Amino acid sequence: MRTLSNSASSARSLVALAAGVALASLASLAAADDALPTGTAGAGAVSKGTNDVTTVGKVETAQKADPDAKDATEWSVNAGGMLTTGNSRAMAGTFGTAFRARRDGNQFSAIGAANYGGNTPVGGTYTKTADNQQLKARYDRFLSGEFVAFLGAQVRRDSLAGLVPRTQVDPGFGYYFYDTATSSTWIEAGYDFLYDRRSSDAIDAAFAKDGTILDKTATAHSARLFYGLKSKLAEGTTITLALEFLQALTRNAATDNHPFRLNGDFIVNAKLTKTFSLAASYSLKYDTGALPGKEKLDTITALSLVYTIL
Repeated sequence: MRTLSNSASSARSLVALAAGVALASLASLAAADDALPTGTAGAGAVSKGTNDVTTVGKVETAQKADPDAKDATEWSVNAGGMLTTGNSRAMAGTFGTAFRARRDGNQFSAIGAANYGGNTPVGGTYTKTADNQQLKARYDRFLSGEFVAFLGAQVRRDSLAGLVPRTQVDPGFGYYFYDTATSSTWIEAGYDFLYDRRSSDAIDAAFAKDGTILDKTATAHSARLFYGLKSKLAEGTTITLALEFLQALTRNAATDNHPFRLNGDFIVNAKLTKTFSLAASYSLKYDTGALPGKEKLDTITALSLVYTIL
């Protein structure tokens, strides 16, 4: 049983550490808007640390690491890209950063991602094919047993989807079926608040298409379900699976329905060296309440080189 003072101390150290890295991630994304927006959220390889214990006046003996130890500090960045010239003129870039810190029953995590792409046909004009950035942050408080309470927030900007940006706040509870230092399986249930700010281009396109008049902003309240899996398949190879379902509780004025959203991520990460790994990822976002004239399904398939900082 942990004492109250130990919990408070671990929470303070966690908040201080998380705040520094979160500010670094925000600065990175802000710079990306002015330069080349890149990236999909990649999963960094889990770094492993050892605790060196010095005892004065006693013979030191090797201590076996606890396989169930869950305290961790992880930070990684990833990037990938493509460039073609000649008859096919296209370019695409991806960038991401992921951070997680856990101390006792407190955990903070943050993920930043950006994607950009475009092409120019011979004799034609440049067309943007991807332009989106996303930042997620979340605090988890692990309760007694396998239960956890959490509060998450995220901001997503996608100029081609007409979202500039979309903001979400997600409180809820989770239950871990299995949770060790190498593997986790859990479910979550909670509430999602959504606030959209739409681009002028999207509003004009909807009106030109069928006379639909869109408001500049919109809100939605939804019920949220989530399933997550993280597992180490072999030495140096891990997989991550995330599925999220959101059912709107309020009517969407633009589509005149109660839309649902389905988000999914699948990532395979293979370690190449102590600090570098290769990540293959697939991400989908399906929204039945997409703006008029916009596709309901967006997908991203990426291959990225991951550098583990911590």
